[in-house]
Amino acid sequence: MSVILRSLSRAAATQWTKASFSTSSIALKDPRQQKEAPIVDANLVIADEVERREREKLASTIAVPTKVDLSPISGVPEEHVKERRVRIFMPAKNAMQSGTDNLHHWSIEFDNRERWENPLMGWSSTGDPLSNMHVEFGSAEEAINHCERNGWRWFVDNPEVVKKHRVKNYGVNFAWNKRTRVSTK
Repeated sequence: MSVILRSLSRAAATQWTKASFSTSSIALKDPRQQKEAPIVDANLVIADEVERREREKLASTIAVPTKVDLSPISGVPEEHVKERRVRIFMPAKNAMQSGTDNLHHWSIEFDNRERWENPLMGWSSTGDPLSNMHVEFGSAEEAINHCERNGWRWFVDNPEVVKKHRVKNYGVNFAWNKRTRVSTK
């Protein structure tokens, strides 16, 4: 093999070695130069013009106006929808956990209605169907859009600004700089 490689030019030798060691016959061809037929749905080829237009209409997206009032079809009585306000807020961090995983979402909460104590068991009771509703959103804008679509009055309870955590090191107590240096004279 070395005798053959010496007699060939360097460029021809590299092509010959690539071709001899490749496992496919397409090793030397550029894949961008190969052209293939486009994939076409057989049902579209066979269908008439009317069927094609109908399928194209069904395949396209449907645009729904953003100001849609869903309150008549939501099933919630009007007394619970029209007179109440929704609080949009970012929930506080759980005091029992040190992680910060579930902090980056917004929730909605209805204002409280009448509650009473159950005389049999002593539990608190309510006739409010929306008191235990917990819905989470990725942003405040999503929550606002949800409230407006359902016809609810809302207000945003902005979270308190969290001050930046300052790194405290034990070594700072022994730092030697001009500000903390004490004269011994």
